Amino acid sequence: MKSRRLNTAVCAALLLLGARTVHAQDAGHLLRPLIESAAERLAIGDQVAFSKWDSGTSVEDSARESTVISKAVAEGQQANLAAADTTRFFKAQIEANKLVQYELLSHWRRAGFAPPHAPVDLVGTIRPELDALQTKMIAGLASAAPVMQSQACATEVARAVGRYKFEHQFEFTALRAIALDRAMAGFCRVY
Repeated sequence: MKSRRLNTAVCAALLLLGARTVHAQDAGHLLRPLIESAAERLAIGDQVAFSKWDSGTSVEDSARESTVISKAVAEGQQANLAAADTTRFFKAQIEANKLVQYELLSHWRRAGFAPPHAPVDLVGTIRPELDALQTKMIAGLASAAPVMQSQACATEVARAVGRYKFEHQFEFTALRAIALDRAMAGFCRVY
């Protein structure tokens, strides 16, 4: 009788572990497009930094940030996303991107020059790229909403970002790795 109970308990534990693993795999699958988009957005941060270097403008642009957030919230509402979730996520994207810009600009200032680069059209080229990426990210947010609402959200995001960074380790500088963690820290309601 005891061995039957033990077998039942072991089977139940294995089933729960299997369900948890499937959930973790599902979470990683749902988060992957969002992480890829956040990494792509950070890569565009290099071009934004070049533009700001060339123009001598500040990294901080509160008017532009407000516009980005307002557009994201409006687009998110069409995808049934709560304004607070969209706002939090895109604020994190902006902060992560500014982290990249600050580091690059400071490095170039210490060196006295930026690497050779073609002129960057922030308004005509970069912002439309960021706008298109924002639409993609809204879709990713909507798809990954079940993860956002789970109690294990922060753990699932950390694991998924860790897997992504491991798979792309040769593409990541220390700065970009930290910035990606910062960008995705805005996904969960509590991180």
